[in-house]
Amino acid sequence: MTPKYPPHQAFLTFAEKLADTSRQMLLHAAVQIPEVQLKADASFVTSTDKAVEAKMREMIADAFPDHGILGEEFESTNVNAEFVWVLDPIDGTAPFIAGIPVYGTLIGLAWNGKPFIGVMDHPATADRWTGVAHLFAKRNGQPVKVKSCARLDQAFVTCSNPDFMTESELSRFTILRKQVPYVQYGGSCFAYGILASGRTDLAVDSGLEPFDVFASAAVIQGAGGYMTDWNGADITLDWVGKIIAAGDHNCLQETINILSK
Repeated sequence: MTPKYPPHQAFLTFAEKLADTSRQMLLHAAVQIPEVQLKADASFVTSTDKAVEAKMREMIADAFPDHGILGEEFESTNVNAEFVWVLDPIDGTAPFIAGIPVYGTLIGLAWNGKPFIGVMDHPATADRWTGVAHLFAKRNGQPVKVKSCARLDQAFVTCSNPDFMTESELSRFTILRKQVPYVQYGGSCFAYGILASGRTDLAVDSGLEPFDVFASAAVIQGAGGYMTDWNGADITLDWVGKIIAAGDHNCLQETINILSK
């Protein structure tokens, strides 16, 4: 049963304001050679990641001081609040460093721990997906819908990078890979936007955290699709790890049957 969500328009307008700010900062930074560091988990971070998230946090604190914030670059605050902003200032930092235009800013708003509102902004391609879970999704202001694909042997699949999978996860993913006609790698968050737009059928990833998926979950659900972990469980603020996004429930269930074993 679809939850009865609170009014969304003011929150969505504000989320797009955050995205406008982030886009301007990323466009400015993209023409410069970034300052790159390695984090403890061996992932990349730049000064731009930190600056964008810091600015968004400042704007949220001014507008909604009682809301929580869960972000990639700084410590989480008030995550038990009714509303929690889930921020990834640059999803796809490695492509950003390399100048490959699939990176973007992910801005999600969780309501009672579940995806509610999502904005996926891609400055390099001037694309923006917005959505409210189970209500609607848009790309650059135009409504989008996932497409039907009930069979794995006809599914166009994306995966950001199988290097993030454990040996066991990779083994199960390889079984799935042999049952689908094609897997496109390296799309980062852009891959989840095109799934919401009905261009692909399935996205499978691992090694993720809530800030990697909450915005895209709201958009994909708003477009009529699904997002779960590899066992079919809903995504919450406590979730980490493996993700499936699908436009068709039959395709989702077939994928769960393979990846959950």
